[in-house]
Amino acid sequence: MSGVQPAADPIARAVLHSAADAIIAVDRRGRVTVWNPAAERMFGWSAAEMAGRVPPIVPAELTAEHHAVQERLLTRPPGADGRISIATRRLRRDGRLIDVRVDASLLRDGAGGRLGWVEVHHPVAEDGLVRHHMAERARLVRRLNDIVADLNAERDLPAVLDRITAALIELTGADAAGFVRIEGDRLRLVSTTGLPAHLRGATADLRSSLVGELLRSGRSVKLASGERRLGDLVWAELPGLHQVALGLSFLQNRPYGALYALFSGRKAGHVELELLELLAGHAGVAVGNAVAYAEVVRQRAHERAVIDTSADGIAVLGRDGLVRQWNPAAHALTGLAPQDVIGAGLPFQPPEPGRMRTFQYASGVWLNVLAAEIEETGELVVDFRDVSEAKALEGAKDLFLATTSHELRTPITVVQGFASTLVNRWEELDDAARRAAVATIAERAQSLGRLVEHLLLGSRAGAEELAVTNEPFDLPRVLAGVVAGFGSLSGLHRVELDVEPGLPTACGDAMATDIVLGQLLENAFKYSPDGGTVRVSARAEDDGLVVTVRDEGVGIAPGDHERIFERFVQGETGDRRRFGGVGLGLYIVKRLTEAQGGTVTALPADPGTCMRLVLPRAG
Repeated sequence: MSGVQPAADPIARAVLHSAADAIIAVDRRGRVTVWNPAAERMFGWSAAEMAGRVPPIVPAELTAEHHAVQERLLTRPPGADGRISIATRRLRRDGRLIDVRVDASLLRDGAGGRLGWVEVHHPVAEDGLVRHHMAERARLVRRLNDIVADLNAERDLPAVLDRITAALIELTGADAAGFVRIEGDRLRLVSTTGLPAHLRGATADLRSSLVGELLRSGRSVKLASGERRLGDLVWAELPGLHQVALGLSFLQNRPYGALYALFSGRKAGHVELELLELLAGHAGVAVGNAVAYAEVVRQRAHERAVIDTSADGIAVLGRDGLVRQWNPAAHALTGLAPQDVIGAGLPFQPPEPGRMRTFQYASGVWLNVLAAEIEETGELVVDFRDVSEAKALEGAKDLFLATTSHELRTPITVVQGFASTLVNRWEELDDAARRAAVATIAERAQSLGRLVEHLLLGSRAGAEELAVTNEPFDLPRVLAGVVAGFGSLSGLHRVELDVEPGLPTACGDAMATDIVLGQLLENAFKYSPDGGTVRVSARAEDDGLVVTVRDEGVGIAPGDHERIFERFVQGETGDRRRFGGVGLGLYIVKRLTEAQGGTVTALPADPGTCMRLVLPRAG
């Protein structure tokens, strides 16, 4: 049915044309089919303008009331009075609101099928009934506003839903109320008032439920009789239930759930349906606020956890440049507790936003600092980390490169010089001179070989690639071989070996132990340039075998006894620097020893140094 249809009966046409009250009929989709002259006069639109349109005469704030009246008409049983009369307001074309009384009826065809609705609008004076209606509406609106304000102040989602169901009973006089959440193709009862507590959490199929019917209908409220069998959750638990009203709640324009009002005593009218729709709409807003608040709390908790567990120091500065946040790592790096810093200035100058600054803090720690501005708040986030180890490694690498270059230059220069002499003056040299030159070349080549071997072992040790085979081996035999090899290397040094009789078998790698002992003896010779006795001893102690190498040399400066086992590190005080080297020997010793399950330490001696090696015993 489209357009304004003339009445078939001439008398009916005359009645419509001459009626003093505005008569409007609409089809099932709300489009105008009848718009009489009185309606033209009352609202300002002509019949031609309104034909086939949804009439724009219901104020936005009364949309819920309009829906409630239509829903009440749809649920009137056959044979009952099919008319609802309300005092309300309607909107004219010029924007003015007018007070009217509306008699609304369901429009049916001869077979009883629903065609739409017909409304008769009576202009009313400011009489007592209208005043009473407006006063009651104002009271309900005030109470609804109070409830909504209370809901919006609550941030806990379960508490919000419980308040909504309690407010619904207060506003509508329902005997019980509930809120169901839509979870995919299921419904879950998440809040109840006036129903047994054990029903919370119950689920039902969405499609066969009243919520499913309401979603498919395209309407926002629904009123159903409790006498028909419903596939919902709660109805059997309320004795005498005869009416169920429900309205949809939306979250971000998507159906989130539905609010139910259950009636076992009084009956629901259009006012109750209107209040239900309004409260369901506000429930969606309140739920959205609670969900958003919970998400903010969760995100802040995550951010707080990230900040608190970060190894970097993190400070947040306000627009005034004062510290607002100071995490535990910042405390550890600077020694300043939050109470010492928050509300004060940053204890160092931050870089410009987006730039990086590296400097040495007052405590001696090197800090790498990066700053970023939060445009929305004007705050400044300052991130700083300890780069002391990296700075030390950088310095050590520089020293290593310089030292290695020096260590390589000397033997290469000697080899080049003697090789050039042999090439250019071979005929001039006697056999003794030639042998001396070749011996020097061989000795320097051997030094180069040892240096390259140290570099290779140091690289493997740093990459965790030292390969050892731990198995039982004869430690005294290894000791005897190493001592014999070094015994004739220097006329200034004497090597003594003292092995405890019956020394148990060691567990480790014989070749790795040979390298370790050779390096310890080489260091003993190197750092005792004036000669002396180097004493090597071995004995059983607890579950291990202890080997000591004691020299009478320059010793190790206080504080360096642990550092000398680091890569590229040598004693930096005393006379040890003058002996050269790249600082890898004792690093290799330590890594090879640990790979065998042993330990190595440097101990002071008077005079000289005592290196203590402990290896596990077999069995």
